[in-house]
Amino acid sequence: MSCLVFENKGRKTKTIDKLCKKGDKKTAFMEKQINIIIANENNEETKELVDGLTRENLTVVASATNGNELLSEINNHPETNVVVLDLLLSGKDGFSVIEELKLKNSKIKFVVTTALSSATFVQKAMALGVEYYMLKSIDTNCLCDRIMDIFEPKQPASIEEEPKQIDSKTRELEEKITNIFITVGIPAHIKGYQFLREAIKMAIKKPDIINSITKELYPSIASHFDTSASKVERAIRHAIEVAWNRGKIENINNVFGIRVYSNNEKPTNGEFIALVADKMLLEG
Repeated sequence: MSCLVFENKGRKTKTIDKLCKKGDKKTAFMEKQINIIIANENNEETKELVDGLTRENLTVVASATNGNELLSEINNHPETNVVVLDLLLSGKDGFSVIEELKLKNSKIKFVVTTALSSATFVQKAMALGVEYYMLKSIDTNCLCDRIMDIFEPKQPASIEEEPKQIDSKTRELEEKITNIFITVGIPAHIKGYQFLREAIKMAIKKPDIINSITKELYPSIASHFDTSASKVERAIRHAIEVAWNRGKIENINNVFGIRVYSNNEKPTNGEFIALVADKMLLEG
């Protein structure tokens, strides 16, 4: 699985985009005990992260589902030296938690795992001293590597590596899709959010794929996220239903500039994907 990670290199941000395999992880002895707290509102994602980290003999001392609970768990576990957190936390968001702990001169290292790909968020996180900024979906092998990198003795580099630049058009597209999802009320912590984002990007790149939604689009997304096509279909359907159940129909109509739907109408997966993709294509 491809793992897109932003690494804090002082005043520069280095982008790591590599294929993570089980054999990539370090086997060197770690002198420092690594004690981790995970903060994520999605219980399923938390379980996957806990299982993946413990398989690699990393210690997860606690987990939290919101910012206030995270601060409480950190107080309860003073041995904590790594926090893996999403930025989208209720109560206090991830940035607020990091800022509060930095004001207390905390020595805890932070790894952000999030669906927020905007350069603004990445830069703010790096300015706060976050070690790594990882975009969901998270590969636990990548996460293990990055956590162990934090405590690995640093070797002086003979040649300074220049950061890889993210294509500005790709970043702009990601931001536009994120803004639409926020406006219509699709929460970032559900799996359908990622699947729907990928579906829209695929439909923009290859508009005809919308005519082969079950034979090509769902299977392609399933392969990318290592799941099944049926789970992709159900997760996308759930994400759309969440938006409609939140009653943000006017927001949805405002996004598209016309009255597309009423309260009693729900688009199919294909209709919603095509509608957003067409809007992106028209906007260039």
